Amino acid sequence: MDFSLETFLPYRLNQAAERVSQRFAAQYRARYRLTRPEWRTLAALGTYGRMTATEIGSNSSMHKTKVSRAVRALEEKRWLKRSEDADDRRVEHLELTVAGKRIYGEMIALAHDYERELSQLLGASGVKTLEAGLAAIEGKLPPVSGPRGSQD
Repeated sequence: MDFSLETFLPYRLNQAAERVSQRFAAQYRARYRLTRPEWRTLAALGTYGRMTATEIGSNSSMHKTKVSRAVRALEEKRWLKRSEDADDRRVEHLELTVAGKRIYGEMIALAHDYERELSQLLGASGVKTLEAGLAAIEGKLPPVSGPRGSQD
């Protein structure tokens, strides 16, 4: 049976996503000393507001241990605060502090700059083609339910 990993579409999609992600990760790692799970946690809280660690994991497809480590690191930087749930003391709500919101705003500006850079790299027709392909995949394949763990 003939098979080439390099031409296998799921492999190529993963490799392309990893290249794009790593290039952005290098920027926020250099500027803010953040790991990918920390960036994803910060982005989830900045985008959606108050969440539990379980909600962050589901939203970002991260395993609970990665979320836990990211929460602890962001808390040590004083960018995140925890509060106990009034009805269930086992549940903690997480939200960004004032400093965390400021960093989130800076990160979003960095993300927009990176997105513009990618758009220039691909050109208008390349972006349009890529967006059409992604929309087709997203429209035909159901989302994965629950955290699937990440390779961060």
